[in-house]
Amino acid sequence: MTRLEITPFADEHLDGAAILLAERHRVHRAWSPLLDASYEQRAAAREAIEREWRQKGASGAAALQDGTLAGYLIAAPQPGEAWGANVLVGSAGAAAGRPETIRDLYGAAAQRWVDEGRHRHYALIPAGPAEWLDAWWRLSFGCQQVHGIQTVGETAWPDGTRVATMDDIDGMLRLGHAIDDVHSRSPVFSTRPAPTEQELRDELAKDVASPDIGLLVADVDGRIGGVFEVAPVELSSTHTGPARPAGQCLLSFAATLPEVRGAGVGAALTTACMAWAHTAGYTTMVTDWRATNLLASRFWPARFDPAFLRLYRSVP
Repeated sequence: MTRLEITPFADEHLDGAAILLAERHRVHRAWSPLLDASYEQRAAAREAIEREWRQKGASGAAALQDGTLAGYLIAAPQPGEAWGANVLVGSAGAAAGRPETIRDLYGAAAQRWVDEGRHRHYALIPAGPAEWLDAWWRLSFGCQQVHGIQTVGETAWPDGTRVATMDDIDGMLRLGHAIDDVHSRSPVFSTRPAPTEQELRDELAKDVASPDIGLLVADVDGRIGGVFEVAPVELSSTHTGPARPAGQCLLSFAATLPEVRGAGVGAALTTACMAWAHTAGYTTMVTDWRATNLLASRFWPARFDPAFLRLYRSVP
């Protein structure tokens, strides 16, 4: 076998990259069959890769063997204070015939990112097979976030759950900060800025008024014990490309009061989300959670099948 030739990724590599991504997606769908089958076709795969490649500041590497593309890796900076000085390998941003080739590609591409001062490296990659993940683990990446997927079917609304109204906004405010409170503490240590109370109040009012968003609450002993939200997946910046199944919605927010956790409130609201989504015409639902959020990482895998993982590495 001839040695790999590593070169900067360029437009001339798009067609070959599409072949690799289409094959990766075919294998991935054996693990996650709810994913969109269209990305097994080269045209759709190429379109997804090109969307990521055309992002501002995108760069990457291509691996050639005997003149044929054997692997590619591309990433682009994501805007927003929470990401830091970063690059993200999106859901269509990497594929290779051999998992080990990913390590060579990262070794070539990451130097530019670090030289540019971008020390936070993220990668959204399939949750299986294991050998794909192993290549990233051996690059010192860890699992930061999990993207799960589930079928939406006809479901009865659980007792005590309902659609929120404007009269519920005051009761929902405390829950609006619940996730930020958990994520700011150990072992998550998120630095994402929390919204102000007025920003949160305005956002809740906007979502209650929207016919496209299902803001659902659970009444517990005369108060709101939990709030879950279902929204169009188009509002997500990360559930895109191969990570976006057809006919899907996004469970975008979920919080329960600490004192009611373990009493079935979260399970009831998850079922209510499925009921609302089915009525709205959706067939699949995605959500995501921090792997270091101990509560979330024990609750959601029993209800959603992991499909993608967002990995993270901070270079000193």
